[in-house]
Amino acid sequence: MANKVYENAAAALDGLLFDGMTIMAGGFGLCGIPENLILAIRDSGVKGLTFISNNAGVDDFGLGLLLQTRQIARMISSYVGENKEFERQYLAGELELEFNPQGTLAERIRAGGAGIPAFFTPTGVGTVVAEGKEVREFDGRAYVMETALKADLAIVKAWKGDAQGNLVYRKTARNFNPLMAMAGRVTVAEVEELVEPGEIDGDAVHTPAIFVQRIIKGQHEKRIEQRTVRPRGEAA
Repeated sequence: MANKVYENAAAALDGLLFDGMTIMAGGFGLCGIPENLILAIRDSGVKGLTFISNNAGVDDFGLGLLLQTRQIARMISSYVGENKEFERQYLAGELELEFNPQGTLAERIRAGGAGIPAFFTPTGVGTVVAEGKEVREFDGRAYVMETALKADLAIVKAWKGDAQGNLVYRKTARNFNPLMAMAGRVTVAEVEELVEPGEIDGDAVHTPAIFVQRIIKGQHEKRIEQRTVRPRGEAA
């Protein structure tokens, strides 16, 4: 069996990056983002990138770092409201954006990984989301056709993985990550814990090793987009 474990993020991405490529980046907000791989992409200098990601990070973390260096040319996203540089570039016409309803984005990625070229959904009918797309009626209700999403590279982050590439996610990180792991031509994963084959119960695996080509153990920082706490002394 080929060795899938790489020493660091730069080594794991070696030979995979090129200008103008499409990359899927997992995570929800700042939870479960492949931060080590994002940093390695920034340091590589590759540019003109299309990123498929639910969020766009914040100004100094996650995909926000690639926006700072102007390496991202186009975003396919659902929620981008935490990033001032994203807003500035978009309003200035410097960044192309394709907005998707969140559920539609998830299903487009899932469809790409499952080999389904397109599907119909009622979400977005009668809005700008449906402009230029085919609309059909099923059982008396209108549905808009959405096409699948695939990528040259998927970068994902898991809680635990083994040397064969089997992955386990924790809580909120288990949304876009497993979908994207299936939809990339090549998938590179970073994990908090890297274990030997057989240490993960087969019933606990969320992403089977067949979808993962390269894996690293990363160093991860726990960040919160908007920290909200109850004032001291206030009753529960």
